[in-house]
Amino acid sequence: MVRREGRKGLLWGTAVFLLLLGFVRPFVALRPLKERVSSAADSWGEEQLFLRRDENDLISYSAWNITGTYRGRWSFLDATNGSTRFLDFGKSSGVSVVELVSSPTRIHGVHYIQGAVTFHDVFDNEHDHGVAQMRLEGVYIWPFQKLRMVANSVANDESIQEEDYFFSNPYNLLGVFSSQVFQESTRDKIRRNKSLTYDMEKHCHVEIAAQVSRISSNQNDGNHDLYHLEGLMEGPATDGDGECFSSILLNATSVNIEVYYNKAVNYTLMVTFISFLQVLLLIRQMEHSNTQSGAAKVSIIMIGQQAVMDAYLCLLNLTAGILVESLFNAFATAAFFKFVVFSIFEMRYLLAIWKASRPMHNGENWETMRRELSVLYSRFYGILLGGILVLYQMHNFLRPILLIMYSFWIPQIVTNVIRDTRKPLHPHYIVGMTLTRLAIPLYIFGCPSNFLRIEVDEYWCIYLGVFMGLQASVLLLQHYLGSRCFIPRQILPEKYCYYRKFENASQETDCVICMTAIDFTQHSNGYMVTPCDHCFHSGCLQRWMDIKMECPTCRRSLPPA
Repeated sequence: MVRREGRKGLLWGTAVFLLLLGFVRPFVALRPLKERVSSAADSWGEEQLFLRRDENDLISYSAWNITGTYRGRWSFLDATNGSTRFLDFGKSSGVSVVELVSSPTRIHGVHYIQGAVTFHDVFDNEHDHGVAQMRLEGVYIWPFQKLRMVANSVANDESIQEEDYFFSNPYNLLGVFSSQVFQESTRDKIRRNKSLTYDMEKHCHVEIAAQVSRISSNQNDGNHDLYHLEGLMEGPATDGDGECFSSILLNATSVNIEVYYNKAVNYTLMVTFISFLQVLLLIRQMEHSNTQSGAAKVSIIMIGQQAVMDAYLCLLNLTAGILVESLFNAFATAAFFKFVVFSIFEMRYLLAIWKASRPMHNGENWETMRRELSVLYSRFYGILLGGILVLYQMHNFLRPILLIMYSFWIPQIVTNVIRDTRKPLHPHYIVGMTLTRLAIPLYIFGCPSNFLRIEVDEYWCIYLGVFMGLQASVLLLQHYLGSRCFIPRQILPEKYCYYRKFENASQETDCVICMTAIDFTQHSNGYMVTPCDHCFHSGCLQRWMDIKMECPTCRRSLPPA
């Protein structure tokens, strides 16, 4: 604690001395203690950052509020030297995020700065990009837009304050949410780097000198001012033996929170619109298979897989709304529509398919049906909760898991081939669901300006689109050309022929469906004979089998036509 107080006193003394000296004569750049004439000859540090000014000139300067999040790039000043004692910089450059909180002091023109700098892409690893974070404190001399900071370790009793500071920034809240879903937990990263920061402070003088400038904002940024930080970070060793790491150049631009919120709101509007379209498509499909025979043709695994996906999206949107209170209404609306799709329409359709495919038994009581229904719901919600645990444990393999989840058309394709079903799904449902299901993953992994700040993966997006397109194409071919159109006839099982010759054709026979006589003198396609040797008009029996797959006369089960 004494050492920390001494460091703060040194910062205040430096700030006052530099401010007073700025009124007397020109300054050179605020630089770290160790001079680097050879390596930084062409950098920003060689320019004169403090110019001569009169006291009256201070009136023309406004106290810029530099509090906020700055996102940019870090890179080594000397690309050939990336050695370090404490950080494994496997790359020569990467993404950096600087968090700053500025508060005024009693000294006119000097603000006290607290914050943190996060270096992404520290480890050269294709699947798990490392993160290193250091907490900073220093001074900001706003008449000259100069920023000077040093690294500061965190004691055990102050760990909660650091986390509160990090999670208090609205820009990071959704970033934390995305990191917990798509990457490593942000809290784990912070805890992992606390000991690293403490060790660095014992052995290194980590210092940052930066220039603050205001940049022109475009039309999308609104009326908020944007600022740019350009500085140099050095870490000479305390024992004078070399340095802890090579000099690092920092370039970062402040993030407009309002624009970021607008992106999140646009995402929720997209999810709401997609959910509304999916409700219409589900209603169309339920009307297409509103009979017992039609519902039995639909794969219960296919509908259940889509219901699980919508349940996950509902939970994710609700979690995002809880994290960001100002966006709760937007995310709650998207979560509500996903809840409607999942709990009302898809679960109702799932139950209808189960009832249609379930054989009826004479004398079956309500207790038996309730017990079987309980088993169905237990399996569904067990898979739902188990999938959450699998996603949490295997979050590094999220993209392969998503490909497995987006193979929901495959169970229906296999069911069509095995049962030889005729037109179980409406073509509008196939095409519409394929497109609406693709919208969210393509936005997250294919949109450069997505609000979750996920890096674009073009190849994965193309692979997902082709994969879904192939599944939808096979379903459409089965709809128009037959369920087994792409299966060689040599390997197909023998299929019952309803247009076989009727043995009692010499006798007069009536169709029990339309109660009219059957004319056996016409072409054989005019009548159909069931395996139980009952004869009906072709049109009558086909319409009957669209409702029930059982013989109208003896109630025996009928094979697919």
